[in-house]
Amino acid sequence: MRPDLAVLPPRYLRTKEAATFLSLSARTLEKHRTYGTGPAYHKLGGRVVYSVDDLTAWVARGSVTSTSDPRGQVLPAKRMTASPHAVPARATR
Repeated sequence: MRPDLAVLPPRYLRTKEAATFLSLSARTLEKHRTYGTGPAYHKLGGRVVYSVDDLTAWVARGSVTSTSDPRGQVLPAKRMTASPHAVPARATR
């Protein structure tokens, strides 16, 4: 291995390493992936990997400077309700 490559940090992390990088549990990161509320990820064959740049960008979306700031754009790892523009279901009689 070339010595200059040995000092480079990994560019892609598996779920467990990405969760550690974000100070989250791997399960929380999996939930974010399932609900579409988490960072962008890539599929390499059957493996899920996260770009360090994508993780950093996702964290930056949640940045606020005070408690009076509007909430950041990072959503909780849970199923989101239908949008207010969705067509309501018809009532049954």
